[in-house]
Amino acid sequence: MIRDTTYAFMSMPSPVGRLTLLAGTEGLTAILWENDKPGRVRLPTLVPNPDHPVLVETEKQLRAYFQGTLKTFTVPLSFAGTDFQKRVWRALLTIPYGEMRSYSDIARQIGHPTAVRAVGAANGRNPISIIAPCHRVVGMNGALTGFAGGLAIKQQLLSLEGRRSVGREAAMGDLFAAAG
Repeated sequence: MIRDTTYAFMSMPSPVGRLTLLAGTEGLTAILWENDKPGRVRLPTLVPNPDHPVLVETEKQLRAYFQGTLKTFTVPLSFAGTDFQKRVWRALLTIPYGEMRSYSDIARQIGHPTAVRAVGAANGRNPISIIAPCHRVVGMNGALTGFAGGLAIKQQLLSLEGRRSVGREAAMGDLFAAAG
């Protein structure tokens, strides 16, 4: 699963807590939360390197995102996971800033309409949170559901993107936009 034997890492403060950024030779491999569950993301050997170009650029783009001036990330990404997980994570990248999708929407998008639970599990193991915006995935009724950073942070990220309240009425327009 892990291609590189070592990853460069650095930590950065953010409005949602301290984030740890990891990069391998092919790009950004993970953004870990301050209180991330051990084992949620498989980690190789980590070497501190705050000068790694991908990490420097990721930090710059994340700061702009949190300031509300960046809506699309351009850092190279290197997902490590199963083929199914990678398909789910790539589908997350298609959710526009400020919009939301349901787990069912993602399952249909990747061609597995009955794999809603598997999509949820893959979403929960997304190693590159925020950039691969798993926070934009909600329950079918618009309810906030599990998030590695915690539901309060999920709501904070959605609010940053213009979603003040998340509920059935707030979410349904976007949830079905992709299905139409």
